[in-house]
Amino acid sequence: MLEVDFSLKSMELQNTVKEALNALYHHPDDAIRAQADQWLQEFQRTIDAWQVADNLLHDATSNLETLIFCSQTLRSKVQRDFEELPSEAFRPLRDSLNTLLKKFHRGPPKVRTQISIAVAALAVHVPANDWGDGGIVKWLGDEMNSRPECVPGFLELLTVLPEEVFNYKISARPERRKQFEKELIAQMEVALSILTACLNIAELKEPVLEAFASWLRLRHGLPGSFLASHPLVLTALSSLNSELLSEAAVNVVSELIHYSTSGNSVGIPVHMPLIQVIVPQVMSLKEQLRDPSKDEEDVKAIARLFADMGDSYIEFIATGSDESILIVHALLEVASHSEYDIASMTFNFWHNLQAKMIRRDSYVSFGSESSIEAERNRRLHIFRPAYESLVSLVSFRVQYPQDYQDLSRDDLKDFKQTRYAVADVLVDAASVLGGDVVLKILYVKLVEAVINCGNVDQIDGRPAEAALFCICAISNYVSVAESEVMPQVMAMLPKLPQQPQLLQTVCLTIGAYSKWLDTASSELSLLPSLIDVLMSGMGKCEDSAAAAALAFRHICDDCRKKLCSCLDGLFHIYRRAVSGEGLFKLSAEDSLHLVEALCMVITELPPDDAKKALEALCLPVVAPLQEVINLGPETLEKKPARELTVHIDRVAYIFRYLNHPEAVADAVHRLWPIFKAIFDIRAWDMRTMESLCRACKYAVRTSKRFMGITIGSMLEEIQVLYRLHHQPCFLYLSSEVIKIFGSDPSCSVYLKNLIEVLFKQTVCLLTSIKEFTARPDIADDCFLLASRCIRYCPQLFIPSEVFQLLVDCSLTGITVQHREASNSILTFLSDIFDLAKLDKAEQYLTLRDCVIIPRGACITRILIASLTGALPSSRLETVTYALLALARAYGVHALEWAKTCVSLIPLTAVTEVERARFLQVISEAASGADVNSLMLPIEEMSDVCRRNRNVQEIVQGSLRPLELNMVHAVSQ
Repeated sequence: MLEVDFSLKSMELQNTVKEALNALYHHPDDAIRAQADQWLQEFQRTIDAWQVADNLLHDATSNLETLIFCSQTLRSKVQRDFEELPSEAFRPLRDSLNTLLKKFHRGPPKVRTQISIAVAALAVHVPANDWGDGGIVKWLGDEMNSRPECVPGFLELLTVLPEEVFNYKISARPERRKQFEKELIAQMEVALSILTACLNIAELKEPVLEAFASWLRLRHGLPGSFLASHPLVLTALSSLNSELLSEAAVNVVSELIHYSTSGNSVGIPVHMPLIQVIVPQVMSLKEQLRDPSKDEEDVKAIARLFADMGDSYIEFIATGSDESILIVHALLEVASHSEYDIASMTFNFWHNLQAKMIRRDSYVSFGSESSIEAERNRRLHIFRPAYESLVSLVSFRVQYPQDYQDLSRDDLKDFKQTRYAVADVLVDAASVLGGDVVLKILYVKLVEAVINCGNVDQIDGRPAEAALFCICAISNYVSVAESEVMPQVMAMLPKLPQQPQLLQTVCLTIGAYSKWLDTASSELSLLPSLIDVLMSGMGKCEDSAAAAALAFRHICDDCRKKLCSCLDGLFHIYRRAVSGEGLFKLSAEDSLHLVEALCMVITELPPDDAKKALEALCLPVVAPLQEVINLGPETLEKKPARELTVHIDRVAYIFRYLNHPEAVADAVHRLWPIFKAIFDIRAWDMRTMESLCRACKYAVRTSKRFMGITIGSMLEEIQVLYRLHHQPCFLYLSSEVIKIFGSDPSCSVYLKNLIEVLFKQTVCLLTSIKEFTARPDIADDCFLLASRCIRYCPQLFIPSEVFQLLVDCSLTGITVQHREASNSILTFLSDIFDLAKLDKAEQYLTLRDCVIIPRGACITRILIASLTGALPSSRLETVTYALLALARAYGVHALEWAKTCVSLIPLTAVTEVERARFLQVISEAASGADVNSLMLPIEEMSDVCRRNRNVQEIVQGSLRPLELNMVHAVSQ
């Protein structure tokens, strides 16, 4: 045992832990239970938790709740806080855990598992040489020999040991983690010898095989020729044919399949003897797939092995050899199984196989183009029957169940996922067979479904809907010149019953084949009846209305030139949709598809006609806004935002999709009084302002320089209102203006004024990390705008006084936890450091350096603090790029800043070797090395500094980024 401290404090803590656990599990008061839980969590983080947990585990009077909690505590302490202990504590700790493992060898299982994981985690921390006794595997073998009654407990430790290689909860340094994996791989043969010896104990067969599967996940160490005849492998393979299928044996064989194709240096040929043993054994199970007496779980396990073979041996199978076709037939057998969960195991295989056949890089070894084409055609011919069968085997699975209306939300979600997955398989089949071939197969099913629909009173549209769904799924693979089947399909659609689900899929099919409709010679006779179907869909229900609106957009997009002559009819549909008078079931969001659709057709008109059509397009969406404005400011102010934004969003779509810049600019000029009225009265309302700014953004993006008449008024409005209301959307609208007009000398005066006003206001708002946290949207849009200024108008921005203000502001906010805001700030700094990449950047570099160099040490320190824990690890790539960009830009200066910064971190957290490796990366970046090649060492430094809570606190306490933020906030 660990040296026991019998002090009063230790005894009191043990009693307090017991009392807290009793309260947590048994006290009737929720508040007391929550308080106990909080205390126990805090206790687990203390250094006293080591001794108290150890004492209570050795205490014969501890109850199950205490044992479970203390074993979890000890496991967590070993994983995360091992560095708290002095080096001489290792051996007493190992011996104590060993004693506990023997004590609990018969259970309770939860306690034994936690102790096993704790020992395995200890082995991750402690090198094999320091562990003694030849390393943990040899030590474990000796312990099992000396205490045979404890073998089941030790066997669990042998199982979890290789699993800990991939457990990143353990706060080991990256180098030590790699070394631990190498140690285990070196000891793999010893581990397998121990497991083989345990096979002699009949009741241990299952746990032995599970342990074997665990070791195989290391994917290294032993050649296939060694494993092919190994007793553990032979035992697992023979167990596949036993009456009661062994789950552990299935796991082993599955891991063997993956092992035999693992991407190590020796490659697949070395493992061929193992493959030749595995494949016949698995193939012998094929008949059991259709055995009705087999338990479903057993069938699922067998199917999993076939799916594993398909996925792992794809390179072999894709060659089209006779042996590979046998595996393909077995996988078709799995795909035909009535249970979707079993059949779908093969879907990934069919996708990978078609990719191998289609991609040119699969045939590079064949040399000439003619040889490549010949081999490709040979393989496609061989696998053609399999994919034709596959289409029939999967297409029925998309049919709605009879009780569809009664499905729960989760079941409905699962069914939709099934349909999407089947659609993907059909696309894979179309890639191999060609869309026209798959279409013919599916059309037969559609005709059968329509014939079998029954009489009018008892129509079952589900089979027809399923066939149409499949036809819709492959639309991108059907030739636009297809003239045999598609005319019959399209002629059939208006005649189908208008049941909601069927009508929805009919509408989606019309939209999916819009390109075919544009090309087909009979399109003019087809289009009117199909558009009538879409109008029926818009009036039937919300789902069919959404599908019809989307289809309408596709048709107007792809058939736009032919529809120019039908504009009056299209306008009739449009006005009914946006006015709400046509009894259409369209949501406001779906109605935007119709706005977009009309814009696409109008874009094809000559300028004068387009201008008139644009006026007609705007009228029904602008009129309601004008009516509200006419009722006076008070009415406009009290109007719910949704009643305004529904119309403004439609205007935004018009400006976005109608590609007649001059006509749009003219429309904006005419509508500006309406916009200004809404800006003036509703500037306090974020939702309305976001909608209106979005409309203005698209107007600027489409009209560009034609906006000259109105842009000045718009920017003046933004400046005034931003001072009063600080809406973030004013900043992103300004970003679009900068992008379009930033390089225009005639706009420089009012753009300079715009950015100075906006940035000065913003830095006054963002004076502390607390303010950044409270206003992340403003921070995000502010620094996005600043980055735009660097790229599009550096001549206005960098010489301005606001440049320095924004750099200081960015240092205050880098460590804000809001993802978008933090990324925008880091990107802004990276753009500054990468300024030399811009054209004619030389004139700005001196100005930049005058701002950055005095702050370089501070910037470096905050960036290093960010990558070592001040920001989440998910931001690591962005932080790293900024740091390396700084190093590239400032060379020796940056290296000195980094040295000074890293020297602040205590050696208990980061060793000299780790410091030197990190600084070497900064040095290489300063010398112009490729950033991508330097990412891994930076990630390792981050991992070292984040390996546990205590280390992270030490690092952040030494770098103190928030204090630096405060200093800069004061200096602004």
